Amino acid sequence: MAADPYSTLGVSRTASEKDIKSAYRKLAKELHPDTNKDNPKAAERFSEVTGAYDLLSDKDKRARFDRGEIDAEGNPMGFGGFGGGSGGFGGAGFGGGPGGQRGFSGGFGGNDGIDLEDLFGGIFGGGNQRGAGGFGGMGGGGARTRAAPRGGNVNYRLSVPLPDAAELKPQRITLSDGKTIDLKLPNGLEDGTQMRLAGKGEAGPGGAGDAIVTIQIQPHAFFRQDGDDLRVDLPITLDEALHGGKVKAPTAAGAVMLSVPAGASSGKVLRLKGRGMTRKDGSRGDLLISLQIVLPESDADLAKRLEGWKDARDVRAKLGI
Repeated sequence: MAADPYSTLGVSRTASEKDIKSAYRKLAKELHPDTNKDNPKAAERFSEVTGAYDLLSDKDKRARFDRGEIDAEGNPMGFGGFGGGSGGFGGAGFGGGPGGQRGFSGGFGGNDGIDLEDLFGGIFGGGNQRGAGGFGGMGGGGARTRAAPRGGNVNYRLSVPLPDAAELKPQRITLSDGKTIDLKLPNGLEDGTQMRLAGKGEAGPGGAGDAIVTIQIQPHAFFRQDGDDLRVDLPITLDEALHGGKVKAPTAAGAVMLSVPAGASSGKVLRLKGRGMTRKDGSRGDLLISLQIVLPESDADLAKRLEGWKDARDVRAKLGI
C-alpha cells in the first residue's frame, strides 16, 4: 500500500493547496528522471510524489481520503483485500480505475493545476528529453514541448521626404542581409510610425524574427506639414498680383497651374483640395498656398511709373493704430 500522501510530500494534513503545490514543485525538480538517470530509486520516488500530488490536488479525492473512504492509491476502502470487492486488488489497479490515482504511467494529466512548461522548461528544455524510462515516456498528457526560439528583431530608421510621405510613395530600404525591398507606406503615416516586416529579422531555430522600421519624415525646403494639410509660401510678382493670372505652384506630386485672382495681396491663402497628407481612411488633406508679393529691390522704371501715386487707404485701421 502506498505511503501516506501527506508524508510523501512532506506537508501537514492541514496544508493549503498552495503549500501542496509548492512542495510538489520542489520534489519534482529534485527527483525528475532526466536528472537522475543513474538513480532508479529517484524514478520510484518521483512516481510516489506524483501519485501523492495527484490525490491531494483533487479536492474530492483529498476529502474522501481524509474521511477514510479511499486509501493513498485512491482505491475504495472495503472488505476483502486492498480494493472493494470479492477479493484481490479489485478493479482500481495502479494506472487508475474508479477513484484510482494515475501513478508513474499516468503522467501529469488531470487537474494538477501546474504549468509543466513553467516547472520543467528551464531545466529539461520544455519536456523534449524523451525516451524509455525518462519523463517523456510517461503517457496521459505529458509536459508540453517548448517552442524553439525565434530569431531576434532588427530595428531600422527610414528617412522619408515630406512630399513622398504625403503621396505615400514606396521607399526602398536595404536590410542587414544586403537585400533591398520596396516598402509600401501606410495610410495615416506620421513621423514615428513603426512598420513591422514579418520574417525579415535575424534567423533562429523557430524561424526568423521581424524587422521593425521607424519612419522619420524629413523637413522640407518649402513644404510644411500642418496636421493633415501641407502649407507652402508662393512668391508672385507685383503685376501678377495686380492683374491676376495663371502661375506655376508646387505640390507634393509635382507642379500645377494655379489661378491667382486680380488684386491679390500678400498673405492671401489659396486652397488646393486633396493635395495634403493621406489620412488613415485614405482621404487627403489640402495644400494651403500663401501668396507672397515680391517687389524688386531697385527698379527705376517701376519707381518712375509710380511717381506721384499714393495709396490713400488706411490699411492698418483694423489694428487700432
